[in-house]
Amino acid sequence: MTKLLELKNISLYSQDNIRLKDINLSINHGERIALIGKSGAGKSTLISIANGSLTPNEGDVIWKGSHINNISNIEYSKIGTIWQDLSLIEELNVAQNINCGALGKHNFIWALKNLLGVIDKGLCQDCLAAVSLPKKTIYSYINKLSGGQKKRIAIARLLRQEPEILLGDEPFSNLDPLLSKNILNLFINQKNYLRIKIPETILISLHQINLINNFNRVIGLKDGEIVIDREIHNINQSELDWLF
Repeated sequence: MTKLLELKNISLYSQDNIRLKDINLSINHGERIALIGKSGAGKSTLISIANGSLTPNEGDVIWKGSHINNISNIEYSKIGTIWQDLSLIEELNVAQNINCGALGKHNFIWALKNLLGVIDKGLCQDCLAAVSLPKKTIYSYINKLSGGQKKRIAIARLLRQEPEILLGDEPFSNLDPLLSKNILNLFINQKNYLRIKIPETILISLHQINLINNFNRVIGLKDGEIVIDREIHNINQSELDWLF
């Protein structure tokens, strides 16, 4: 299997707090990984380091054999992340926010056109359809949407990015169980949706433990350390009870 992302000997700490300790993790192309653990176990921190937005005190993050600090913008755009903080731009409409996912693949002129009006309308509507929102939503402004709708727009923006790997920091919070399952199936089935290429490799932190059976690998964090890293069929309920 092709190795995409590696975390090597990662530690993050302050004078009085260890957030991650000696993390070693390799993610291969096509793996579907659930990251689980109590609140405060280090899941969000691990996601932040994995996508290069947070620098550890020790260790290295490697993307396709190169240190993440040395890869090009085009290559970096292949790492897609959905945060709990959605980082949507309230003053822009839905289409403009979705197109922000493709900024890494286009030039300044394209970005300016996106600010001036709706471009690539069909692709934006495909992204909306993938997250079960009507096509007409592209003209809505972010500040007029509910929390659940904003979450779906953030997922649609990531689909517009067309990354090779999806890193998700509890992306299904604020979504009802049925919609969470439907969107998860979109990623798990790994089939292109209309003209949108779905990422084939995912690492998603979860608080809905009932969803982990949809993944093929489970990583459990406890007090900043990886204490479980196995295929899903080798995980038993007693381990999950201990972890939580």
